[in-house]
Amino acid sequence: SRLPKLKTTRSNPSCAPTCTSVSRAGGVVAGVDTAVVPKAPSVVGVATVVVDVVVTAVEYGHGKRIGVLSDYTFAVREGDRLVNIGKAYSGLTDSEIAEMTKWFLEHTVVDHGLLLEVEPEIVVEVAFNNMMRSDRHNSGYALRFPRIVRLRPDKLPGEADTIERVREIYERQHAERT
Repeated sequence: SRLPKLKTTRSNPSCAPTCTSVSRAGGVVAGVDTAVVPKAPSVVGVATVVVDVVVTAVEYGHGKRIGVLSDYTFAVREGDRLVNIGKAYSGLTDSEIAEMTKWFLEHTVVDHGLLLEVEPEIVVEVAFNNMMRSDRHNSGYALRFPRIVRLRPDKLPGEADTIERVREIYERQHAERT
């Protein structure tokens, strides 16, 4: 199998695009144009969006996550290539991170020391508060306050979201502010 067999109660591959599930972000996820309403006091009432992205690079964590690959750089599809759009450090359980660390170590393409470029095979669902234009990522966009909602072993990289969807989200968010 190309992906690790994860023991997680949060990933539900049989969940249809319109089903509802509880996210690690503390909210409820529903549908493709999903909104998550976080419970954290600092962001009460701030609707967030989710996208399915492909992990392109990983880094070793800090503190209690030293020695495991817990910092994920991720991308969306633009034609036949992937363009990075962000990086997330939170959302997966310690068990999921341990399983994924093994997988990423076995599927490293380029080792830069603390940063590993990996085979772009893992899809994750990432929630974020808003999007902004950015020169940092080759997509031209960056996600604000991204966090991993769940692993998506039910999706192939070719099923990840596209740069077109990212543009639509950006335009919708910025049209709402004017």
